[in-house]
Amino acid sequence: MAQVQKIEQGDFSIKPENSTPAIPTSEWPLLLKNYDKLLVRTGHFTPIPCGCTPLKRDIKSYISSGVINLDKPSNPSSHEVVAWVKRILRVEKTGHSGTLDPKVTGCLIVCIDRATRLVKSQQGAGKEYVCVIRLHDRLPGGEAQFARALETLTGALFQRPPLISAVKRQLRIRTIHESKLYEFDNDRHLGVFWVSCEAGTYIRTLCVHLGLLLGVGAHMQELRRVRSGAMDESKGMVTLHDVLDAQWMMDNNRDESYLRKVISPLESLLTTYKRIVVKDSAVNAVCYGAKLMIPGLLRFEAGIEVHEEVVLMTTKGEAIAIGIAQMSTVELSTCDHGVVAKVKRCIMERDLYPRRWGMGPVALEKKKLKSDGKLDKYGRPNEATPAKWQEQYTDYNAPLTAEGTAAAPVQEKTSQSDVLAAPPVAPNGETAESMDLDTSTAAATTNGDAPAAEGPKDAKEKDKKRKKHDGETPEERAERKRRKKEKKEKKEKRKSAASKADDSDDSD
Repeated sequence: MAQVQKIEQGDFSIKPENSTPAIPTSEWPLLLKNYDKLLVRTGHFTPIPCGCTPLKRDIKSYISSGVINLDKPSNPSSHEVVAWVKRILRVEKTGHSGTLDPKVTGCLIVCIDRATRLVKSQQGAGKEYVCVIRLHDRLPGGEAQFARALETLTGALFQRPPLISAVKRQLRIRTIHESKLYEFDNDRHLGVFWVSCEAGTYIRTLCVHLGLLLGVGAHMQELRRVRSGAMDESKGMVTLHDVLDAQWMMDNNRDESYLRKVISPLESLLTTYKRIVVKDSAVNAVCYGAKLMIPGLLRFEAGIEVHEEVVLMTTKGEAIAIGIAQMSTVELSTCDHGVVAKVKRCIMERDLYPRRWGMGPVALEKKKLKSDGKLDKYGRPNEATPAKWQEQYTDYNAPLTAEGTAAAPVQEKTSQSDVLAAPPVAPNGETAESMDLDTSTAAATTNGDAPAAEGPKDAKEKDKKRKKHDGETPEERAERKRRKKEKKEKKEKRKSAASKADDSDDSD
C-alpha cells in the first residue's frame, strides 16, 4: 500500500533493498560448494588481501593452473595429443591422466604447468568405458547368455596386458566394479556394454576373457572412455579444434573468454576429496611443507578418517595441497593442539601469501630464549633452559619414541666446563674412554674372560643389525641364517685351498 502511495505521489527513485539476494551455497563453484555445511573450528582470523578465487585468476595464471577435459580423437597416441596441446598453448609442461591406446577415443585429462602435480592422483582414479565387442560366432543363449557372462566377470580379475601393450606383460589383479549391457545383436555378433573399473584395467583383455567364457571367442571392436577420475563427458569436454580456436581468438582478438571455457581450474579435479579450510596466515607455511596444526584450522568436513587423503584449501576456494589427515573429525572438533594434516603434494606456488610463521607467543618466547643463550642455536634445550619451558614445550618435528612421545633432544656441550670435562678425541674419531674400554675388553678376552661391557661402537652396530632384521618372519630368519652359514663355509673352503697352495709352494 505504501509503495502504491509513493508511485501516486511521483516517487520513482530506485532505493537499495534491505536484503541482498543470496546464492545458495550448493551453487557455489568448485571447492566452495556447500561451504556452509562444513564444520566450524573457529570463525576468527585475519583475511590477507592475497590470492583470488580460481575462476577470477588472470589469464596467465588461469592457464598455468588449468586442466583440459579433452575428447581424444582416434589414431594419434595420448603422448602426441598432449604434445600438440603444449605447442598450441605455448606452455612449459603438460601431462595426462592415463594413457589411451591410439584407436581409443574419449576422456583424456590434460594438466598444464602447476596442475601436472595432480597427474599422479588422477592416473590412479577409477575409469569408465563403453565398448563394442565382436563375437566370433552366434550365441545359442542370445542376449541373456551374454548378460550372465558379463555379470560373472565382475570383481577382482586376473589380467595380463595384451601383446601390443607398451608395458611389462606380467600377471596382475584388477577390479571391475560394475558393468551393464546396453545392446546386443546376435545375428551380427555384436554387443555394446558399459564398464566401471579400476585404473590399469585392460578392456581388450576383458573382451578376450568374455569370448573364452562364452566358448565362441571374441575381440574388442571399438572403445571409448566416458569418465576418468573426476571428469566425464558431461563436464565441458572439448576437442583439439576447440583448443586451437580458443588460442587463435586470444592471439588475434585478445578475447580470453573462449580459453576460459576450454580450460578449467585445477580445483575441478579435487571436488571428490574431503576439505580442510586453512587460515590465510598459515597458507605459506603449508606451501613450504610445514604440517598444518590446530591453530591454523578454520573449517573441516564431516567424516574425515585418520590417514585419509584430504585437500587443504583457502577461504577463497584455492587448493593449497593434498594432505594426509592425522586426526579424525571427532579429534579435530575436540583437541586444542596437535597436527591436523601432513602435506603429501603441494600445489600452490610459494610466497603467493606472505610469510606469517614465527609470530605467535610461543615462537616469540623461543626466539627470546635463544637470544639469551637459554636454548642452543637450533632451539634445543641446554643446561640453562628453564624447567617450565622443558615441561610445557612440545617439539612436533622431533622423532617419536616407542611410547609415542617426542624423543629427548641431544644436548650440545656449549659451556667451558663441559668442553674441559669432555674426554680427548683421537685422530680416528674415538674418545680416550672408548679406547680404554676397547683395550680392557681385548685384555679380558686374551685372558680367557668374557668382556665386562660392550663398547659404544659395538652396541651401535648391534642395534643397527637388530633394526635391519626387525619384523622378519621365522622362515625369513631361518633362510638368512642358512645363507650366512653357506657363505661362511665357502669362505673357509677358499681359505683352506689358499693355505694348501701356499704349503705346496713352500715345499717346492
